[in-house]
Amino acid sequence: MSARVPYSPYLSSARSGFRRLVRRLRREYAYASLLATDCAGTRFEVRRGQVSVLDSRWNERGCVVRVHDGTGYREASFNRQLAPEQVLRLLEGTAGGGARMEYPVHRSPPLRRRWRSSVRLLPQAAGPERILARLVDLRDRAFARSSLLADVRLGFEAVTVRKLFLSGGRELEQAYLWSQGSLVPVVRRGDDTRYVHEAFSGLKGAELLDEMEGKLERTVALAEELLTAGRVSPGMYEVILSPEIAGLLAHEAFGHGVEADMFVKGRARAADYLGAPVASELVTLHDGPRAARQVGSYWFDDEGTLGGDTVTVEKGVFRAGISDLLSALALGTPPTGHGRRESFERKAYARMANTFFAGGTDRLQDMIASIRRGYLLEKFSSGMEDPRNWGLQGIVLYGREIADGQLTGRLVSPVIMTGYVPDVLGSVSAATGEVSLVGSGMCGKGHKEYMKNSMGGPYLKCRLRLG
Repeated sequence: MSARVPYSPYLSSARSGFRRLVRRLRREYAYASLLATDCAGTRFEVRRGQVSVLDSRWNERGCVVRVHDGTGYREASFNRQLAPEQVLRLLEGTAGGGARMEYPVHRSPPLRRRWRSSVRLLPQAAGPERILARLVDLRDRAFARSSLLADVRLGFEAVTVRKLFLSGGRELEQAYLWSQGSLVPVVRRGDDTRYVHEAFSGLKGAELLDEMEGKLERTVALAEELLTAGRVSPGMYEVILSPEIAGLLAHEAFGHGVEADMFVKGRARAADYLGAPVASELVTLHDGPRAARQVGSYWFDDEGTLGGDTVTVEKGVFRAGISDLLSALALGTPPTGHGRRESFERKAYARMANTFFAGGTDRLQDMIASIRRGYLLEKFSSGMEDPRNWGLQGIVLYGREIADGQLTGRLVSPVIMTGYVPDVLGSVSAATGEVSLVGSGMCGKGHKEYMKNSMGGPYLKCRLRLG
C-alpha cells in the first residue's frame, strides 16, 4: 500500500492570483516568471534524557518573481499577498546603478503539468506521538544493548516540498516528500570516546524508521569496535571506497567543479577540459534530479527547467557541466535543470542534485584480494574541494586494513584522504555493479546557500594519500 503526497491547498487557492500577476508582469517585461513555494516539515530528536520536536529548517512559504528588463534579469521575493502594482514597485526598487551582465531573453516551450510522489506511510498519518515513541524505544534498546554507551542520538526529519512555477504558457506543479534519519551511538571506555554516524534518507515517509530499527544493533556494535582502532601510517595506498565514500569523491572531485556558474566566473579548472580525458575509462559520473530516486530528486527546478540525468563524465571523458538557467544563457548551452534556491528568498545557483559514479562489473571480494597493502574506507565525516586547482581533501571515519588480499580485522580511525583530482580519478581500476546513494546531509555553495542533495556510487578501487 502507498499514499500519495497531497498538493498544496495554499498554492491551489492562490493559483489564479499568481496567473494574473504573471500576465501583468508580461505587459511590462519581455520575460516574467513566478515560483511559489510551500514546504513544511518536522524534525524529531532523541538522546539520553532529552526529546525534541522542532520545525524543519527547510520550512518556507513565499514567492519570487523574475523578469527580463531589456538588459538582464531582476528578481523580487515576498511572503504575503501583494497586488500586481506592488510587485512592480518591488521590481523597480531592485534596479542597480552599476555594470550588469547582459543576458538574452529566455524562451521555453509551453507546458502544463502536475506531478506528485507516493510513500508507504505519510508522517502525518503516523502522527508525531508514534514517531517520537519509536525513536525513544530505539534509544532505550541501544542502552540495553551496550554498557559502553555514553549517549545515543537519534534523529528523524520529514519534509513535504510543494512548488508551483508559472511563466507564459508554462505552468508546472510538484509535490513530493523526503525524509532522513540518523543514528549516532557514542561509546566510552576510560578516556577514549568514539562514535558512528549511520545515515538514512530517501523519497520516503515514516517507513524510514523501519530501516533505522534494522541497523540499530549493528551500528552500536560498530561504535564499540572503533574503541580498538589505531592510527594509519601516512602514505600512498591502494584503497577501496565504500559507496558512501565514493559519493564523497564524486561530490567533491567532480561535483562542485562542474557547476557551470563556476565556469562563467572562471573559478573551475574543469572548464578547460571539456571533451578531454580527466579520469580512468572505468569512470562515468551522473548528476541529475531524475538520475536517481533520492532526496536530490524533483521534476522541475526552481527556474522551471525540467529535471534530467546529466552525464558529466563518460568513460573518463569530461562531457558536460550542470547548469542553472543564467549560467546556461551565458555559456550558450541548454540548461540542465540544476537551478536551485535555498529558499524563495535566495538566488538560484547551479547546484548538484543526485551525484554518483555508475557501477562496473567487478566483485568486492576480488577487489579486496587484489590489494597487498591498503584499506577499505567507510563512513565520511567531511570533505572539501578546490575547483580551481583540483585539490581534494576528505575525512573518513574509519578504514578496515587489507593485507595480502584479506581484511585483517584491524581498524584505523579517523582517516584523512587527499589527492589531485585527475590523479585520483585516473587511478580508478575497479568498480562493483550495485550503486547506492545517501542524502542525509546538506551541501553549501562556499560557506552558505545550503541545499539537499545525495551522493553515492559502487565500491571503487583507486589510489589515495592517507594520513
